[in-house]
Amino acid sequence: MKSVRDDAVAICPLPPSDSPLSCCETPLVPGRALRLLLLGVLLSAMGCAQGRMFTPHNLPAEWHARRTSNVKTVDLTRLASATVPNDEIATGDVIEVAISAGLGTEATVDTYRIGPQGAIELQNIGQLEVGGLKLPVAESMIKTALVNREIYRNPNVVVTMKERKEIEVTVVGAVEKEGTFRMRSGSAGVLNAIAYAEGFAEDAGTVVEVRLPGGREIESPYDEPAVADSMGGSDHALVEHRVPVRTTGPRNLKIDLASLNEAEVRELDLEDGAVVMVERRDPQPLQVMGLVRKPDIYEYPLNKDLHVLDAIAMAGGEASLVADKVYVIRRRPNQQEPAVIKLSMRKAKRSGADNILLEPGDTVSVEQTPSTIILETIRTIGFGLSGRVF
Repeated sequence: MKSVRDDAVAICPLPPSDSPLSCCETPLVPGRALRLLLLGVLLSAMGCAQGRMFTPHNLPAEWHARRTSNVKTVDLTRLASATVPNDEIATGDVIEVAISAGLGTEATVDTYRIGPQGAIELQNIGQLEVGGLKLPVAESMIKTALVNREIYRNPNVVVTMKERKEIEVTVVGAVEKEGTFRMRSGSAGVLNAIAYAEGFAEDAGTVVEVRLPGGREIESPYDEPAVADSMGGSDHALVEHRVPVRTTGPRNLKIDLASLNEAEVRELDLEDGAVVMVERRDPQPLQVMGLVRKPDIYEYPLNKDLHVLDAIAMAGGEASLVADKVYVIRRRPNQQEPAVIKLSMRKAKRSGADNILLEPGDTVSVEQTPSTIILETIRTIGFGLSGRVF
């Protein structure tokens, strides 16, 4: 094989029509060859991106990057529910009440399960609401009622917690320890349940789904009529009365911790058999291509924002010293064409507005430009002619 002289490059003129196609060496002025080559590569760089073209400054709001919610930055105090101290009486608890005429006398002992309204029915006294009271306060209330009704002059009353009401809650998904946990009734909020599961996992999202099996008795919000005379007749009297309790049905609640409101918080008291599911974040990957040192598909980081310059750095940085033009291609499921956001790396390094936020699924392409093509062409020709890169 013959070498190409330093002062000429080889081209192939059109062969005669009756001769086979072959290539020959013809001296050519280097300047003309370079101009022809550069013209070809410049024309090849003058394409247009497919999709709707924008810049960081005229990008419509619907095409702005959707932030990936980070559960570690969410104000979880809004999820906190009231907890019931161990010495406080709550609905469903079982207490023992011992009453005697005085010290040294035999006591009457009865056990009571606290009803939905926090009340117990005591013999000779009637209903007393002890729910929410600490044990010594409940003792004092019962003693006062006995004295006021002149049943005893100075009774001795002892209230003992025999059984605290507990419920079982299952926590699954993006938590450190999935499982079923027994929790104190009245202290079974979503945040408490996640705490029992040792907190959120690294890949936890902000969406939590709660399945409530139903069957819990709650106060009825409405009045309904009751028949006063069950024997019949034309003048039945209907008397308005309040139905004390009703039973809830199964419910599925889906909440986003990043946008939780007060109404949703009130719905988050857990019931026996409830299931709490914390979503796992599995964001679409990010593709970085073009004039970067390591073009590839990269996992989108879970717990931080990612901007254009971050993505280029992730891919090893730009591969050309004069690379500047960047396209961010953003696709949306409900849009037929992607949005193409054209920006400048130089401007992005100077201005945060140009260093736009990315979202999972974006493609970042560092584009060829006349400057990058000319530099690469000069490097290639220089290597071919002199055997070295300059």
